[in-house]
Amino acid sequence: MSRSGYVPVVSAAQASHRRTLLQVLLLTLGLTAILTIGGLIAESTALIANALDNGSDALVYAISYFAVVRSMRWKAMAATLSGIVLIILSLGVVAEVIRRFASGAEPLGAAMIGIAVLAAAVNAWCLKLLAGIRGEGVNLRAAWTFSVNDFLSNFGILVAGALVWGLGRTWPDLVVGLIVAVVAGYGGVEILRDAARSHRRGEELN
Repeated sequence: MSRSGYVPVVSAAQASHRRTLLQVLLLTLGLTAILTIGGLIAESTALIANALDNGSDALVYAISYFAVVRSMRWKAMAATLSGIVLIILSLGVVAEVIRRFASGAEPLGAAMIGIAVLAAAVNAWCLKLLAGIRGEGVNLRAAWTFSVNDFLSNFGILVAGALVWGLGRTWPDLVVGLIVAVVAGYGGVEILRDAARSHRRGEELN
């Protein structure tokens, strides 16, 4: 409720968008828990990076959920926060890759493959849910960008898991973890650019 006591009217389309975002949010929270546990058990940098990525995604979906009924300026601000979170995440993943390299952790390739397949299936489901609404606002485009990044990251983890399993080496896991960080950082920059354009359009309409 605003200061004047006015309660925003939620249209049928906005209600549908919020239901979709809530479903994606719950799926992402569950996947984050699975990736975190699996990453710790498998000692996989790539899985832990993906868990952090999905955790930040859950925050973005929650922000987007509340931004649906807000103004364009508010949506741009929400997307800006999402982009900043994604960039911070990417820096955290780089730090984790360096730590794992120094500690010489030995990831479990078979576990990486199994968890990545499950994560890819969940991410594909999220993409299907978001496909119909991704063009409806900058905050929803940000949510779509996050889900695409997650799906691509899982493909990389599959490849890394196969290489770790087949070669018995650690470097594929570290390389994919670093790639996840780069993809996340690039996605964050793109979201910030989109948010800036939307913010300018919002000011022009006022």
